[in-house]
Amino acid sequence: MHETNFPILSIIIFFPIIGILLIAFTERKDGYLQKWIAFWTTLIDFIISLPLFFAFKNVADFQFVEKVNWIPSLGISYHVGVDGISLLLVLLTTFLCPICIAACWKDIQDKVKEFLIAFLFLEVSMIGVFCALDLFLFYIFWELMLVPMFLLILVWGAPARRVYASVKFFLYTMAGSMMMLVGILVLYFYHGKVTGDYTFDLLKMFQLKLPFRYEFWLFLAFGIAFAIKVPMFPFHTWLPDAHTEAPTIGSVILAGVLLKMGTYGFVRFNLSLFPHATMYFMEFMGILAVIGIIYGAFMCLVQKDLKRLIAYSSVSHLGFVMLGVFALNVQGLTGGMIQMINHGLSTGALFLLVGMIYERRHTRLIAEFGGLAKCLPLYATFFMIVTLSSIGLPGLNGFIGEFLIMLGAFKAKWWLGVLAASGVILAAWYMLWMYQRVMFGKVVHEVNLKLKDLVAREVWILVPLIIFIVWIGVHPNTFLSKMEPSIKNIVSKYEKIKISEGNTKINILKNLKGERS
Repeated sequence: MHETNFPILSIIIFFPIIGILLIAFTERKDGYLQKWIAFWTTLIDFIISLPLFFAFKNVADFQFVEKVNWIPSLGISYHVGVDGISLLLVLLTTFLCPICIAACWKDIQDKVKEFLIAFLFLEVSMIGVFCALDLFLFYIFWELMLVPMFLLILVWGAPARRVYASVKFFLYTMAGSMMMLVGILVLYFYHGKVTGDYTFDLLKMFQLKLPFRYEFWLFLAFGIAFAIKVPMFPFHTWLPDAHTEAPTIGSVILAGVLLKMGTYGFVRFNLSLFPHATMYFMEFMGILAVIGIIYGAFMCLVQKDLKRLIAYSSVSHLGFVMLGVFALNVQGLTGGMIQMINHGLSTGALFLLVGMIYERRHTRLIAEFGGLAKCLPLYATFFMIVTLSSIGLPGLNGFIGEFLIMLGAFKAKWWLGVLAASGVILAAWYMLWMYQRVMFGKVVHEVNLKLKDLVAREVWILVPLIIFIVWIGVHPNTFLSKMEPSIKNIVSKYEKIKISEGNTKINILKNLKGERS
């Protein structure tokens, strides 16, 4: 653990509050000034976060650590830090936020001040989740995220079903959060009982050796909360509705960052705190991941709405992430981690592109398009690049993630790798078929002939995403090198367990019976 005297993480986490205060005390009905304040706030926050990447040492320890006693009588502290697992997720968050603000320039015209305040508040909570090293602090940031996202869907979502979608999102997430809270309290009291130190310090929890019966139930308590957030099959049903009804940047930040809180939670907590239970559930989680991959792909094939199709593609793509995570080897976990970043870039870009065409046509139905490549060649070019990245074309970001995940899956359970490979084929099918129906063929609807191609603002929104899509595809080691030591540190724990106890459910169950007797 490397502590720092300069509170760079605290500045990154709480800098958006400056923007919130400026916007709150700024009066302008058209929201123009407030949007500029929000844009520069998020852009400066991104610039402040860049030194994290360049100053980060490629070791497994937590770095830029800050720790201050908060409520010492309860063992609660303000404790933040990042390692190779959380570093890139923090940077992804700060990178996407200014892009989202720029994208909402024309989309959001009603209650602009309130919208921007909710969004900046969401940024604070998202970064806080990835940096928190105290379970109590983590839970606060996790819950704070729920409120602004709920409001973004409820107030600024599509009028038809936004209430239904927002309430469904709230109830699913809250149900999972309550289970996680119970798990946190069990850990807190068990640690106090065993060591005499009642603390929420995550680093101290990593040193705790739990009986398997505790690991089993705690894995489920944390795992269900994270599975809902991912979302994994069968906890996924809130996602298509939330994506479809949310405003464009709500969908972008939901796909780009919020879903990663679930996958990050599995790696940070379940894999690190409950290794024996993780091995016990390894095959089961792999099966659920593969079901999600195939199910999400088939659902994409029958969608008529562009946004809903992309929403279901997230179910499939995040199934790949979970498959890599629960391969419990370096290749799979590395692939899962980089695919979190890839999904945030590619799917975020897809939602932006759908939002841009929706601003022009006020419809997302695939049947309403056709031949757009003739009318909007620049738009079609960007859409093609992002589509190819989403299906894992070599040379673009999606390929390296899927390749490593498949490698890890075949190494762990070859038959899961075979089943998951069908998801790669299905992804190419539904994405290219969608692109063909939207961009090629005859222009059936004359209104499409009058559509204007991308303007300079929209090009500048998409270009940064394309740069990283190509960069990760061509030179992934720029990013893989940062996460590799932390991933090897986690995997080494499982290698030791396999050597000492064997990688079988029978041995784990024998241990459980021994504990009971």
